[in-house]
Amino acid sequence: MRLWHKDLILVLPRKQLVAQWRECCLIAKNIAENGTPNHILVNKIMSYPLNHFCYYGRLIELEMTKRGYRVKGDKFDKWLRNENYAVPYPYPTYKELFADWHNDRYLKQCYYNLEEKYDCGGIKHAEWRKIKKFVLDKNIIM
Repeated sequence: MRLWHKDLILVLPRKQLVAQWRECCLIAKNIAENGTPNHILVNKIMSYPLNHFCYYGRLIELEMTKRGYRVKGDKFDKWLRNENYAVPYPYPTYKELFADWHNDRYLKQCYYNLEEKYDCGGIKHAEWRKIKKFVLDKNIIM
């Protein structure tokens, strides 16, 4: 379980983007039912106000919609609109979103994770070129 770095959402391969949506829904469910996601790679979200996670989920949902994938936003909302949690507003700014976590170091970790998936055949060449071009254009890695 992982929340991909926010800057990579726009270039995530289809498989990773769809899986990220499922993970966001599962995290929302775990928070609603248990008060925490209870996974080492995503427990950090509890260090931020809940509106950060909600905004991140919306970014995933918007990217999926932009690409023409069918998405049921109510699946995400149903877990965060119960007696324990209400979807908090306002959302943070994009720059504030998971500040100190979604930093350059974490971006590199996510990039190299995607690179390993590419090396093992889990990401198509065209998808990898898109990711690599994005990080090279932004002068993020290297």
